[in-house]
Amino acid sequence: MSAPAPLFPQEQQFLDAFQQAVDAQRFERLILSQYKGELEQLEKITLRVISLQNEQVMSCLYRYKTQDVTKNYPLNQAAAQAAELLQRCRQANLFTADEELQLKKNRKKALLTVSQLKPEAKPGQEQQGHDRAKRRYVDQDSPFLQLLGIADAKAQIIPSMARKWKQINKFVEICAGAVEQIQGADRPLHVVDFGAGKGYLTFALYDYLAKQLQAPFVTGVELNPKMVEFCREAAEASGFAQLDFFQGDVRTYAPKQLDVMIALHACDVATDFAIHSGIRLNAQMIMCAPCCHKELRPQLRSPKVLAPMLQFGIHAGQQAEMLTDTIRALLLKAYGYDTKVFEFVALEHTSKNKMILATKRSGFTAPDPEVLAQIQALKEMYGIQKHSLELLLNDQWDQQNIGCKC
Repeated sequence: MSAPAPLFPQEQQFLDAFQQAVDAQRFERLILSQYKGELEQLEKITLRVISLQNEQVMSCLYRYKTQDVTKNYPLNQAAAQAAELLQRCRQANLFTADEELQLKKNRKKALLTVSQLKPEAKPGQEQQGHDRAKRRYVDQDSPFLQLLGIADAKAQIIPSMARKWKQINKFVEICAGAVEQIQGADRPLHVVDFGAGKGYLTFALYDYLAKQLQAPFVTGVELNPKMVEFCREAAEASGFAQLDFFQGDVRTYAPKQLDVMIALHACDVATDFAIHSGIRLNAQMIMCAPCCHKELRPQLRSPKVLAPMLQFGIHAGQQAEMLTDTIRALLLKAYGYDTKVFEFVALEHTSKNKMILATKRSGFTAPDPEVLAQIQALKEMYGIQKHSLELLLNDQWDQQNIGCKC
């Protein structure tokens, strides 16, 4: 092996700045591009500091044309690794807390420029066109976006997929904030997405978690066999080794371990079965966007004071939807979860925009009687006799209390 070429003074200055930023905890990321080494189809390398098992490491994301590969190194090896990679790249961009250093070089010379970053332009915020302040949780040039038909060959979002692109980023943003709060987030998470469809959100979440944490185990559950086959092929082409797809539904797929349960737009009581699976398997996070609220509508009996309002069909439908999801949220709360109900994305992007997000509290021993009493009062007020999630949880709790295993 030939000896490495001597460094230009600008290269050494760049590496010194990198080491100083890491030591001072001011380092944000390092992007190495225009790779000219022996690794075929390697487009760029991104270095970030992440926490694994309560220890900080340097995470190197190698982005190829068809897949991403992540390797982690101890922080005390970061400078040597960066120096070795820099030898094979003609451009490097170092982002610290307050400045950007750009190094460009060829065989004869190197050029180093330093610029101060404005607060809105710091790393982690996507720089597209003139809109440097907008943050994206999914890199627009991720290969899976092209495989799923969201971006074109030039990594530009296809106009007809603009709304889907917004949903994907909002979804991952919500997940990212919730994952930080759950127990065990420093290990590979087991994630199940019921009703995965074409896998837009499933792929995006896998991609995000794989870059931020240890590679997760993610399973998309989908009834349509053609969709399952398509997603499996796309996962393989993306290099997502621990992303799998199962043909079936929430009643046929029974995971042995579940940390994060997702059910977006599962029709009617399928949402209840999905939530029940999450609670039964002690999921640390449950995330669902319900749709097709049909179960409570025929049961709804208007309280006398509300009869003038609920005589209109659209109002009765909205009331049934709100009541259905209120009971779901209260049941999650009663069974040991901190629960939020909020707007997922604006109505202009999708009419199915309500999100229920629940994260597990520690110390749960029994359902909260006060919350259960609130549910019963609502049911009596509206004449509700049956709510599927309540029945599933009651059956589970009865079996547990007589020594049976669910």
